[in-house]
Amino acid sequence: MEPNERTERLLEEIRDATREQLALYRKVTDQSLELQQRAVQRQEKFAGVYRRVLIFGGIMVVALLALLMALLMRWGSRLF
Repeated sequence: MEPNERTERLLEEIRDATREQLALYRKVTDQSLELQQRAVQRQEKFAGVYRRVLIFGGIMVVALLALLMALLMRWGSRLF
């Protein structure tokens, strides 16, 4: 085998290995991007649920405070 052929073969092996590494890198990058997109979607969904729960809780607190005030105004003189 001539040195020129050996050099060509070595360069071909390096090229092939680089192509395999690039393909693996692309695959891992695509998977990572997909996982990140799914995580963002879950976060947005959870944020919507959290917002609804927070609004509902706020309304319930206001309603209970109003009920407490009404009861105290009506029965406060008898209780205290």
